[in-house]
Amino acid sequence: ATGERLRQVAQINIDSAKGFQEAADAVSDKSLTADFRVWASDRTRQADELAVDAHLNEQSAPDTESWAAALHQSWLQLRAALSNDDVYAVLTEAERGERLIQEKYEEVLQETRGSVVEGGLERHYADIKAVEDSVCRRREAGKK
Repeated sequence: ATGERLRQVAQINIDSAKGFQEAADAVSDKSLTADFRVWASDRTRQADELAVDAHLNEQSAPDTESWAAALHQSWLQLRAALSNDDVYAVLTEAERGERLIQEKYEEVLQETRGSVVEGGLERHYADIKAVEDSVCRRREAGKK
């Protein structure tokens, strides 16, 4: 079960990296674009780490985006296009995505307590929470 759950979380990170990359391409704010690219890179690194753990647990790691992620990313692009580079809309979608990822990590952390992968998952979760906090702060600052 652990290997399958690690594969699922690796998939989420692949999806998130792609979403951040597409968000970076959708906005003209240079600072936000840079942050989205850093976060995409971080998620790719996390997916790579999880792929190794999943492989050690005899599960093949994913390497393509999921259908749900593709749908979410399409919505993100549509909102950005329709709102004419509306940074607030893009950040709102990014924040929503981060909360979904946190929920999945919380589930997996409950199931992997005491395992050798717990430390890595905890570190990823803390990174995801920090990104969500940053996205929220930027969204709130843009609402004024």
